[in-house]
Amino acid sequence: MVLGMPEGSKEADRESLAGRAKGGLLFMGGFVILLYVIEILNTLMRHGLNFTFGLRPRSMDGVLDILTFPLLHANFNHLLSNTLPLIIFGFLVFLSGLRVFITALAFSWLGSGLAVWLIGGGGVTVGASGLVFGFFAFLLVRGFFNRNWWQILLSVVLFMAYGSILFGVLPTVMGYVSWQAHLGGAVGGIIAAVLLRPKSTLAA
Repeated sequence: MVLGMPEGSKEADRESLAGRAKGGLLFMGGFVILLYVIEILNTLMRHGLNFTFGLRPRSMDGVLDILTFPLLHANFNHLLSNTLPLIIFGFLVFLSGLRVFITALAFSWLGSGLAVWLIGGGGVTVGASGLVFGFFAFLLVRGFFNRNWWQILLSVVLFMAYGSILFGVLPTVMGYVSWQAHLGGAVGGIIAAVLLRPKSTLAA
């Protein structure tokens, strides 16, 4: 806090928000760069990393792959399709603070992985789309828990702009789309929003 600036003042809030915004841009930018570096290496290895660290359902070895499968992608087009929504939703979640972001990320990551491991189809699953669905679901739900008008408005705008992606949580005949990862990520995001809801909501 700047000396002489009263705690809770508009200036302090503005400075805090600016700091979180900067942190969000740096973190999400760094994370996405990491994904592209991994994809470059993966491409050079003819995507051999996918078969080693991709998530294999109901395999004991696959349990550890929960930690790695969102970092891998089938190809650059797959990664490109996840890049923009991952940056946007991740950045918006980060605006609520590092603790909130880490919680939403962890539950989205874990929820996505567990869903694939438990009910996934055959083959190997890779991709960060489960995180996208987790952040998206978190943002939609948390705005209403906070009873904050701008967060609710943001949720409505997000739903209007990206609501169609919610269909990705439904079973699909397209075998290359992991609806299990999408559903698990969304459930994880909702759980994170419930756990982080304000105390006033808990007492209501």
